[in-house]
Amino acid sequence: MNTSRTTHTTRTTHTTRTTPATDRGADDDRPLSCLVTGASGYIGGRLVPELLEAGYSVRCLARSPGKLRDHPWAGRVEVVGGDVTDAESVGAAMEGVDVAYYLVHALGTGRGFEETDRRAAEIFGERARAAGVRRIVYLGGLTPAGVPEHELSPHLRSRAEVGRVLLASGVPTAVLRAAVIIGSGSASFEMLRHLTERLPVMVTPSWVRTRIQPIAVRDVLRLLVGCAGLPEDVNRTFDIGGPDVVTYEQMMRRYAAVAELPKRVIVPVPPLTPRLSSLWVGLVTPVPGGLARPLVESLRHEVVCGERDIVRYVPDPPEGPVGLDRAIALALRRVQDADVATRWSSAATPRAPSDPLPTDPDWAGGSLYCDHRERTVSAPPRALWRVVEAIGGENGWYSSPLAWSLRGWADRLVGGVGLRRGRRDAVRLRIGDSLDFWRVEEIEPGRLLRLRAEMRLPGLAWLEMTVDRDGEGRTVYRQRALFHPHGLAGHVYWWSVAPFHAAVFGGMARNIADAAEAEAEADEATGSEPARTVRR
Repeated sequence: MNTSRTTHTTRTTHTTRTTPATDRGADDDRPLSCLVTGASGYIGGRLVPELLEAGYSVRCLARSPGKLRDHPWAGRVEVVGGDVTDAESVGAAMEGVDVAYYLVHALGTGRGFEETDRRAAEIFGERARAAGVRRIVYLGGLTPAGVPEHELSPHLRSRAEVGRVLLASGVPTAVLRAAVIIGSGSASFEMLRHLTERLPVMVTPSWVRTRIQPIAVRDVLRLLVGCAGLPEDVNRTFDIGGPDVVTYEQMMRRYAAVAELPKRVIVPVPPLTPRLSSLWVGLVTPVPGGLARPLVESLRHEVVCGERDIVRYVPDPPEGPVGLDRAIALALRRVQDADVATRWSSAATPRAPSDPLPTDPDWAGGSLYCDHRERTVSAPPRALWRVVEAIGGENGWYSSPLAWSLRGWADRLVGGVGLRRGRRDAVRLRIGDSLDFWRVEEIEPGRLLRLRAEMRLPGLAWLEMTVDRDGEGRTVYRQRALFHPHGLAGHVYWWSVAPFHAAVFGGMARNIADAAEAEAEADEATGSEPARTVRR
């Protein structure tokens, strides 16, 4: 969800719909139609292919439909533009829908996110009822038993309120309440993985001894899909969790055992508050403090399932739900194989889509600073493109590692995402991917990669890399760093860092060209295209 702008026009970018032969409808021969909000996020991006596999037709409501175009399933779904805070676009998206999945929240949009969440849920429920939707399915957070709601973190309190609003909408609703979700790329798993791997000796807050009931992401997806077929009289919450109830300390020790790491020394220290804990997590792991804090706050109280009624409607598989050790092993294998479908960072940092792009004619947004670099490269365009597409993450930025590290640390210190989000895939990029403190805004394979900055800045910034040929047929690399300042602070920022551009951006262009030429030489020596770009 992003509240900086409301979309008033619904536009379709994909119109191909899957039509399975199996009858999925209750009254006709059409497949059951599902609307998925949050399809660009961690759970939504994984739920869509599961629904398609189950034989359902899928429509995705997205604020920026173009962000879904590179997903493997994009051509099999209908994508409509809109925002859950805009009643008109939600109503249009609900037309002909049987089951509506609500997988968005306004966390991270600033103060007032609880009110935004409440209003968006009210709109969703009202429009679902008006459109004749048969069921709403919502994934919320598991709240601790016996704890007054006013003592809960704002994150959990808002999740609980959204569930109540949807249950009162007049549309049969299933609210699934989960605690920690374990899966490759989830924020909870990345926090667990990096804390355990990077700190053989940990001085930890007291919440590491709080009991929790984690659940594997594949079980979450199985239950979400299964809820599409719930009886019409089911309107309630369901607690969902895996078979293991553990403390966070035990979970870290079990991660270490599965990952074959030496035994970890864990020393709890009560004075560490959730705020201090989140800052600590933000420094040690790729999860920024702003996202770490609600995760940490949700661990202050015991979160264990109070019932397992969901199995009456969606039975466990024959082998049973996935246990913690297997969930960790499965997630680790995905990470090691670079086969992570979605990540916690899949959902973009809120920005205003109405902000002009650097390609807009005559620059509609006022001042635009530009650092332009161009180099002729003695390599074919395909070799240069491989280097461009593999940039960032462990492959680095082909420039001063110290300068990039300092910029990343500076961003972390002011609450930004920093450099450690890395890449979803070590070689391939798709639109919407997070890439360290950038987001892939546009990609034209073989020609153009445009990144939009998500670090904390007094303005908007882009980094654009283009592979082209000149009039003589030579390969040309063009690079533009663009900055649209906001106020005096933005202008001061640009001129304060401009003296370093020759070293940072100039070195980057030079090293990318050198790496492409090395790639071309390797191609020529081996007679084939290498599977991965050489790391620099």
